[in-house]
Amino acid sequence: MSSEEQYYAIALTRMTGFNAAMALLLYQTMGSAQAVYEHRNAIGEAVADATPRLCEAMRNWDEALRRADAEIEFITQKGIRALTMQDADYPQRLRECPDAPIILYYKGTADLNQRYVLNIVGTRHCTPYGQDMVRRFVSDLRGQCPQVLVVSGLAYGIDICAHRHALEQGYETVGVLAHGLDQIYPYRHRDDAVRMLRQGGLLTEYMSQTEALPNNFRQRNRIVAGISDATILVESAAKGGGLITCRIAQEYGRDVFAFPGAVGMPYSEGCNKMIRNNTAALLTSAQDFLETIGWQTLSDQPQTVERQLFPDLTPEEQLVVSLLQQTNDLQLNIISVKTNIPISQLTALLFQMEMKGVIKSLAGGTYHLIN
Repeated sequence: MSSEEQYYAIALTRMTGFNAAMALLLYQTMGSAQAVYEHRNAIGEAVADATPRLCEAMRNWDEALRRADAEIEFITQKGIRALTMQDADYPQRLRECPDAPIILYYKGTADLNQRYVLNIVGTRHCTPYGQDMVRRFVSDLRGQCPQVLVVSGLAYGIDICAHRHALEQGYETVGVLAHGLDQIYPYRHRDDAVRMLRQGGLLTEYMSQTEALPNNFRQRNRIVAGISDATILVESAAKGGGLITCRIAQEYGRDVFAFPGAVGMPYSEGCNKMIRNNTAALLTSAQDFLETIGWQTLSDQPQTVERQLFPDLTPEEQLVVSLLQQTNDLQLNIISVKTNIPISQLTALLFQMEMKGVIKSLAGGTYHLIN
């Protein structure tokens, strides 16, 4: 994607005050952010519903372009990627949504267009029951379906619980932020965020120096819903951000699931109501989820290579096999540390093992031992 398009897309979000629907309307009508700028003095001719106020506001881009200059400098220094809607790496699922951001800021290693993407959301005041549901679900899902990107909002409660268990199980996990990438909120989750940069990523529509204002969290929820195939609600009061994410997911035509909770408990009310009203599918296990959504599991995949047909393994290859037998699906850098094999040598070794049919590479630089 051209740096010019990134530049004008950043400026356009500034011009529209982060009004995603308005920015997207202008973007889609003109075909690009740069085209919007080039027609800034004739917006009314291109957009039938443009108000006189909008036409006047779109004439002067001086401040917005200065802000875009500063943002380009910031993301360049910090290794942040600016993904416009014309970029192949922009989340395809989100691109289909009627209020998708015209630009996203992303830092991380995960492919945002992985085959399977789900989000796990819920109350910030989760109970031990909710934490246990997340732990069991993520662990069981990993054992059956290893190629899943787990998304949440890095907030207290269920969000951070989902991120942490995803990391522990070897899943990539992406946190969608309600502020710019020059800060982490809450700061207490900074260490988790740093780890996610190596095993997932951080994503936001907000440029640097944007504070975590209440409305930004509500706006953030649409990205959490839109980037995913399914939303899983784990504990929610009668009102809350998790319910907002579920409602948006439904509007986008995505699957919504909820774990039931004890009757009368305050943080079970939202989940139980959604299940009762048939606005969320009842969820009790990863098996429930996989059977309903129809994702392919390891047991569904044909095993074309018999272990007894493997050629003899070198001592280094056997070392890798022994490690993966203990803990399957590890990333390259973890294998290197645990086997004490330099990455430069390990890369060639893993390639040879893949050619022999001993292992296979998964998304995010993870390697899986074929049973």
